[in-house]
Amino acid sequence: MKIGKVEEKLLLYKIKKNDKEAFVKAYDLYVDQLYRFIYFKVGSREEAEDLCSAVFLKTWNYILENSLRDHKTLKALLYKISRNIIIDHYRKNKDRETISLDGDNAIEIIDEKQSAVRGMELKADLLVLETKLPELKDEYREVIILRFVNELSIKEIAEILEKSKGNTRVLIFRALKALKELLEGDEKINSNI
Repeated sequence: MKIGKVEEKLLLYKIKKNDKEAFVKAYDLYVDQLYRFIYFKVGSREEAEDLCSAVFLKTWNYILENSLRDHKTLKALLYKISRNIIIDHYRKNKDRETISLDGDNAIEIIDEKQSAVRGMELKADLLVLETKLPELKDEYREVIILRFVNELSIKEIAEILEKSKGNTRVLIFRALKALKELLEGDEKINSNI
């Protein structure tokens, strides 16, 4: 479910006024997107669920502390908090072995409302992402997830990353180029077999 800019601003306004129902609505609107974003960054279903919960808890604490005054969009705020929580997670667990995104940890992220053929295409695309994303630099992996998995606009991504729209476009272009090179490298290896 998507909402327009006016509805999101109204929702953020209500949240700034400590409206619990507005916060629950925000949770319902963004929990799946944030979970996908976090999952692709950490690679573990359980950790993604825990970190996603932490995002909303931290957001609620910001609300209670009245620290939301400077934020223009709720979505950007939630993604900024998510990024910071992921960074903190990696700092705390830097000596721990990471879990890959393939195998038993694979998740189903396909909308039930889509056709079966489109669903299979998306599943294949997600499988490619799950296997190739860990090979990319972190900033490339992040913009690919934001842009193509969570379908955020360039403007939203720029706000989340605190970069200009032009820099964000360049970053996405470079990330796609790096991903394409990885995929082409696999095709060359497969054709030599």
